[in-house]
Amino acid sequence: MRLRLVLGDQLSRTIPALEDMDRAQDVVLMAEVAEECAYVPHHPQKIALVLSAMRHFARALEARHVRVRYIRLDDPSNSGSLAGEVARAVAELRPAAVIATEPGEWRLLQAMKGWEKALGLPVEIRADTRFLCPRPWFRHWAEGRRQLRMEFFYREMRRRSGYLMEGEEPAGGRWNFDAENRKPLAADLKPPAAPRFAPDAITREVMALVAERYGGNFGSLEGFNWPVTARDAQKALDHFITDRLPHFGDAQDAMAEGEPTLFHALLSTSLNLGLLLPGPVCEAAEAAWKRGRAPLNAVEGFIRQILGWREYVRGLYWLKMPEYRELNALQAERPLPWFYWGGETSMNCIRQVVGQTRDLAYAHHIQRLMVTGNFALLAGIAPAAINEWYMAVYADAFEWVELPNTHGMAIWADGGLMASKPYAASGAYINRMSDYCAGCEHDVKAQTGQGACPFNYLYWDFVARHAAAFEGNPRMAMPLATMRRMAPEKLAAMRREATRFLAGL
Repeated sequence: MRLRLVLGDQLSRTIPALEDMDRAQDVVLMAEVAEECAYVPHHPQKIALVLSAMRHFARALEARHVRVRYIRLDDPSNSGSLAGEVARAVAELRPAAVIATEPGEWRLLQAMKGWEKALGLPVEIRADTRFLCPRPWFRHWAEGRRQLRMEFFYREMRRRSGYLMEGEEPAGGRWNFDAENRKPLAADLKPPAAPRFAPDAITREVMALVAERYGGNFGSLEGFNWPVTARDAQKALDHFITDRLPHFGDAQDAMAEGEPTLFHALLSTSLNLGLLLPGPVCEAAEAAWKRGRAPLNAVEGFIRQILGWREYVRGLYWLKMPEYRELNALQAERPLPWFYWGGETSMNCIRQVVGQTRDLAYAHHIQRLMVTGNFALLAGIAPAAINEWYMAVYADAFEWVELPNTHGMAIWADGGLMASKPYAASGAYINRMSDYCAGCEHDVKAQTGQGACPFNYLYWDFVARHAAAFEGNPRMAMPLATMRRMAPEKLAAMRREATRFLAGL
């Protein structure tokens, strides 16, 4: 008998740990453990999502006559740690070996590598084959490159996969239609309602347990609406392809009050848990384009997020860990402001995104990058603090995908390893891409004085503060030149405003 471990984000029937399984003898171990529920103060919806999806997956395995040893969080015998539950299962079941799939987080893989010695029996850790880019291939692609740009990786992945390719050329004659995907939400365009996945008895039981143990964490369990089974995840995909994908491209960077999901896919939780696989998701989007049901700019933009960004950040994470987590290129050291945890703020854009995050455990990529991430970048928030926040508050956050996106893209802590320039912006960008500024007590057009938008003076203070570090960066040449043409007294006034504001955080 072999003990086969399935983690909470490995809920796929094709997970390598379940390959070549002897159903008559082998036992699948799944364990809800306090250690994983609490290493950051996770949003209650995230904990409930993972635990409910695990219980549904275990039930599906049992329906296929698989022997499952399932340890619940409230089991009196629960040791509280994954290592403890593996050791307990080994002691009680005496398997010949433990078989696992490599986890998504570096810290957990390092712990698992010590299990063989600790347990005194073979522990086989198999490569995770659910991704479109194997880790060895990414290492090969990155070898010798001075810059690891996602765009070039994405083009190679398009060639490898054949998605949106016409022979050797990209469909439509262009690799990237991003320039067409930067429009604010049109006034006459109403996004469809998100699909509903009402909690069943299993999910309600989990929610009660989470409320009891983690109800004090940031976030509300009310309105829980995540797919927790492969069947519901497929329904979510079908809904996106039919009702959202046709308008996804044009409005994918837009933000609007009262429209938290717009035309976004809402599939990241299902992909990151393994309820959906990236290949079939990309194929469904490509098929919609081929049938004339979605425009190329929308389909290319969506496939780029999965085939490009998602695979790229995973490759970068495993290539550069553990040193990557410690990088702090801009020497940012400020504590995280309390309004990230739901405290009051006069900035409507922050208030909208944080409130939405509290209620839904969700914000789309531009809200994360250009509102909460942009503020953290401009204000010099310590990387560890903002990374912990993103890990804690979003239902789709797992370190392999969260850390590079936050560390490398949002706050530029890696000094340009991932992104060629910091994604820094003043209030003008937020005003152009959203309706947040219309409902704000700050004046988005004012750079100094009573009521001026903090993003404006923080932006120019950021550019001035790091001017020496940005010398030689061609993508920062324009803001640096603009700053140097600015009247010295104007720049000085904005920097005084920034100092005053930051001191008050």
